[in-house]
Amino acid sequence: MRLKTRPEDFIVREAYHFEKAARGAHYVYLMDKQKLSTLEAIHRVAEANDLPPHAISFCGLKDKQGRTEQIIAVDGKAVEHQEPNLRLKFLGRTKEPLSAANLRANRFVVTVRDLTLDEAERIPASVVEVRRSGVINYFDSQRFGSVKHGQGYVVRDLLQGRSEDALRQLIARPSRLDKSEDARVKAFWARHWGEWKRRCSLPAARTYEPIIRSLRENPRDFLKAFGAMETRRRTLLLFEFQSLLWNETARIFLEEAYARERLLALRYQAGIQRFPRPDPEERAEVDTGPSLAQLRKIQLPLLGPDTELTDPRIAAAVNKVLKKQRLKLSDLKLPAAARMVFKDEPRALVVKPTRLSVVNPRPDELNPGRVKISLAFTLPSGAYATLVVRRVMWFADSEVRDWGGPLPEAHGDFLSEELRREVHSRFSRAQGRRRNRRPRAFKGIAVEETREERATRAPTPRRGPAKGRGPAPRSAEGSRKPAAPRGGGRGGR
Repeated sequence: MRLKTRPEDFIVREAYHFEKAARGAHYVYLMDKQKLSTLEAIHRVAEANDLPPHAISFCGLKDKQGRTEQIIAVDGKAVEHQEPNLRLKFLGRTKEPLSAANLRANRFVVTVRDLTLDEAERIPASVVEVRRSGVINYFDSQRFGSVKHGQGYVVRDLLQGRSEDALRQLIARPSRLDKSEDARVKAFWARHWGEWKRRCSLPAARTYEPIIRSLRENPRDFLKAFGAMETRRRTLLLFEFQSLLWNETARIFLEEAYARERLLALRYQAGIQRFPRPDPEERAEVDTGPSLAQLRKIQLPLLGPDTELTDPRIAAAVNKVLKKQRLKLSDLKLPAAARMVFKDEPRALVVKPTRLSVVNPRPDELNPGRVKISLAFTLPSGAYATLVVRRVMWFADSEVRDWGGPLPEAHGDFLSEELRREVHSRFSRAQGRRRNRRPRAFKGIAVEETREERATRAPTPRRGPAKGRGPAPRSAEGSRKPAAPRGGGRGGR
């Protein structure tokens, strides 16, 4: 299974609303982007139009790897931006900046590639299962970028009093996976840590300029440097750790509520995600864990120091998670200088994708002999499309740990005979091309021949001009000139 091979493989469109006002201070645009995160796109628009990034508001963050359409609002100024990966279309004006309240839902069309015929036949049954049970509303790998790049959790270091280590992680620890200019900026500050009067000439250094200015004024006040960051970036750092606590609470809650043989387990960036599956023997669910209806009523809190835990099962899971992090609930409070506050907020344990369907099975032109399909569905704000896709397609996911039950039933009539023949035909043609392809030069470890093997080996045919003669000269037009005749006489005589 392969996701996001091409930008058009992951399409998301916002379902939005805003009140138009002919003289509103905020100019609303539909932003069509690809290969850019929402924050990267906003910074690019702001720089091109001489605006501070905070002058542009939006409803939610969208994935970098895909093609997305979302609305943004520019405060006090009409702008223009048209480039191949980022385009704006004017929609009108409004009085207030945009927020999550302006977002009704997100509609996704996700193309999944590199599926075998057997895997494709099992998708309809898995879709029916997800329609019935929904999906545990985890935060998915996109939320945990610092873990992917080996930088850990900045906010956890702040909570444990290691403010300098936290700042090093943020601005001076480049990832080996990151080849962008941002990584070069971090490498610069890693080499010159504490030399705050230095200046990095790379354009990406502007992102960290408020932090560096604060450190020039107060070289050892690392908490104040965090407070100088752009508000959105501070918020993302806080949400990343808060999201980890929520995910781990949900996982432990489910492991305590269900037998392991009923829990599907998938690896993701920050650990393991567990999903309860319907009981294959259809026993009374009261004996095998909470019913699906009961799960859909549960709200797990995004933790803060004032969170009240009234459900003893949730309280037990929270305590286990915080103990592992060497924290208590009352510890989720940062010094005022960091300007980051843990806010208690409920989040539904289960999310149900609406209008979930699998459509358009067809041969995968990038992987001969394999099939690609499209999953279409709608999710509320804050839910992750990749999570729905991986839950539906778990049997084709290399990161699956436990099955939690039988494979979904294969539907032989999902793929037409014509499609099967085309898939087999493309595979045969690809195999034929591989057999007829000239072998590439061996670039591995050289093996020394014995004298006997060298004596029996056929001589290598000579290539190119004979020894002592250079290549025939080229004319000005690039064609070969005829070689001069041998001998001392003139040519033609």
